[in-house]
Amino acid sequence: MKIMVAVKRVIDYAVKIRVKPDKSGVETANVKMSMNPFCEIALEEALRLREAGHASEVLVVSMGGAQCSDTLRTALAMGADRAIHVSTSHSLFPLTVAKLLQALATSEKPNILLLGKQAIDDDANQTGQMVAGLLQWPQGTFASKVQMDKEAVGSVTVEREVDGGLETVKLQLPAVITTDLRLNQPRYASLPNIMKAKKKTITQITPEQLGVQITSDLEILEVFEPPKRKAGVIVASVDELLDKLKNEAHVI
Repeated sequence: MKIMVAVKRVIDYAVKIRVKPDKSGVETANVKMSMNPFCEIALEEALRLREAGHASEVLVVSMGGAQCSDTLRTALAMGADRAIHVSTSHSLFPLTVAKLLQALATSEKPNILLLGKQAIDDDANQTGQMVAGLLQWPQGTFASKVQMDKEAVGSVTVEREVDGGLETVKLQLPAVITTDLRLNQPRYASLPNIMKAKKKTITQITPEQLGVQITSDLEILEVFEPPKRKAGVIVASVDELLDKLKNEAHVI
């Protein structure tokens, strides 16, 4: 069984985001970048399925500029078998990414396509659902547990987080699974594996070779920081609190 994992290069979660002076986006120059945390969880789950004997190959895919190779080498150092870089300088939005993943899934024929449920830069939470629709594959989103069925060969059971608690679904393979935060704890790449990953070949491919035309279906008009919160105040009594809530905050 083959598992394909999509990973995205994003601004590191610990970095304070700064908006560009022209408000066209966020500042990425000289900013630490890393693999999207939800993508790390998806990759870790794929590696665990392979180690359990359910998969024979883990393929990682990333899309974007030349710097994406750093993210792919991190994935190889964690234990992935192969890496594909879809090279493009264009801005990629969820629908375009879904079309590229559809083309890759059609050519690579994975049994499971694993993605993080969302990226921490745009928080779109759309790509997994879109690619499942394009491929017409069953989907298990927000997975908090993934288990291969021993009795029903060719299916996977996914426990997913929903507003009311947990929902368990059984999917026939091939399927799309998006991972939630509580699925696992990603491993750290060891130094020997990091050194080995530097020597591994990353396959370069373009959207044109996949037969996908990149179009801008979204336009960013302006990016701005949220308004800064005002300092809190200490009130002397309940009556004063009620007065402020009614006359200043206008919430009661």
